Amino acid sequence: MGHPRPAPDATAAQVAPIEIFFDVVFVLTITQLTHALETDLSWAALGRTVLIFGLLWYLYTGYAWLTNHVPPRQNASKLLLLAGMAGFLLTAVALPDALADTGLVFAIGYLIVVIVHLLLFMHSDARAGVRRLAPYNLGAALLVLAASAFSGPAVPALWTAAVLAQAVLPYLLPRHSWIGVAAAFHLRPAHFVERHGLLVIVALGESVITIGMGVPTEQFTAGRAATIVLAFALPAVLWWIYFADTRPAEAVLAYAAPAARSRIAARTFVLPHFLLLLGVIPTAADLHTAVAHPDQPASPGAALALSGGVTLFLIGIAATRRALRLPIPRSRPTAALAVLATIPVGVTLPAAVQLVTVTAVLTLMLLTDARAPRRHVDPSPASVGPGRG
Repeated sequence: MGHPRPAPDATAAQVAPIEIFFDVVFVLTITQLTHALETDLSWAALGRTVLIFGLLWYLYTGYAWLTNHVPPRQNASKLLLLAGMAGFLLTAVALPDALADTGLVFAIGYLIVVIVHLLLFMHSDARAGVRRLAPYNLGAALLVLAASAFSGPAVPALWTAAVLAQAVLPYLLPRHSWIGVAAAFHLRPAHFVERHGLLVIVALGESVITIGMGVPTEQFTAGRAATIVLAFALPAVLWWIYFADTRPAEAVLAYAAPAARSRIAARTFVLPHFLLLLGVIPTAADLHTAVAHPDQPASPGAALALSGGVTLFLIGIAATRRALRLPIPRSRPTAALAVLATIPVGVTLPAAVQLVTVTAVLTLMLLTDARAPRRHVDPSPASVGPGRG
């Protein structure tokens, strides 16, 4: 590549405090999208959520790669990373009307995020990859900026073009994108897996905050206290499901050949984690409603938000395992179908009943997985090497 690869200890060994700070700022995005979806549980609102989160998630993964490759140890790097966080903060604040009145604020914040990311990455030995990455990221940012000058159907069209330019076009043009030089982005598996795990914890923590914010304290009864505990049980179970797979993921990445590791990580942590984190958003939106009105049936939109969000989380977990070539227990698709089948329960019975049912299905899934015979997973280079990367 023209630049020597740094010694192994030059890459990140563990997640730095500033990276956790970064994740807290980024999760404000999920908080804002949750509140917006709770206010408007419609297909149009869901489409906006997918579009906005898709655009922001791709840049978050870019920063995860960045801090893994170039640890923020120097004050200059930390200051630039704080500038990137400020950009994410602007996008999060502008989120409720990002496709309308606050589009320019969002676009400016997004452009800051893109520029800071490229500046920091240019100080690494992955310049060949960064030069191929820059046109796609800058192009997406300019499309979002252009969208702020329009109204009507042109706005979602330009946003969609930005998402496609960033997340799809590089895979269609591998010889002219970072995909063709993916090996330039070497990574430390332990840090990479831990970083995404911490983000999932913060995101699930946001759903717990949603539970607390939904409690009307003037009528605090024993039944409401029980509903709060039951509501907390759902993100707790989702946490358990996710972290059951982190050690195998780290092992697969650790044993992968360096040339294949970045491609495996991209397949594992970009789209699959987008799906599971996207699932947290409608789930959290419904938890707020269920705690606020546990004795009333949920609206069809709210019932679908809970079951659909949890199902999307499970699909993301399954996609993660598939990308890592880990076995997918039969209990997983069975549980996803069972969760979807709880929609009539939420519509006809008190919302708390659907919450209990969904949590029970996931708990039964975990118990079934624990009792199933352990299958040996071979993470050796032969199974995840360049031929399979």
